[in-house]
Amino acid sequence: MNENNKVLIDGEIGADFEFSHEVYGEKFYSSYLKVERKSGVIDDVPIIISERLFDCKHNLTGLLVSVKGVFRSYNKYEGDKRKLVLYVFVKEIEEIDAIADFNNVELEGFVCKQPSYRLTPQKREIADMILAVNRPFGKSDYIPCILWGRNAKYVSMLQAGAKLKVFGRIQSREYTKIYEDGTMESKIAYELSVDRFAELGDGRIEENRD
Repeated sequence: MNENNKVLIDGEIGADFEFSHEVYGEKFYSSYLKVERKSGVIDDVPIIISERLFDCKHNLTGLLVSVKGVFRSYNKYEGDKRKLVLYVFVKEIEEIDAIADFNNVELEGFVCKQPSYRLTPQKREIADMILAVNRPFGKSDYIPCILWGRNAKYVSMLQAGAKLKVFGRIQSREYTKIYEDGTMESKIAYELSVDRFAELGDGRIEENRD
């Protein structure tokens, strides 16, 4: 397991696996896990897994599993447009009888640009941040993060290049994209909802107590 990128999630397989890609003869398949929050909201967490870890060719919808892996990203090009795709790359998987409250992510990375800070219509503080998480062979994963309350206020003052360790959960949210011609399309965004973080170098940890 990568020390700077750890994911542990329990969930229900939400759909049959589909072929994703092949690397040096090894086939990878994609699906998603349905993960329930304490509020009852269901997050759909995309996963990609090797055929060497799991038999993906049977009907597995509804199966309860525990997954360990890493949170990854890549750019998908559609014509002249670029879309950031996020998913959990599975390193370990096992069938379970019941779901524990596990949707835990730990990332170490660098702030790509100064986070954006704003207030919601309900006057809640919120900040959006992109964290670059290094992986082998000179590559990086770019993970959108969302922070609330005084965590949001604190990170809004950080500059690009600040190194953080963040703890949180993967969440999904549906939104409507409006194009220049007026047409609309429903889309799903994925992000890390940050519970707490440490600014590496001084050891301080800021927690959201809201």
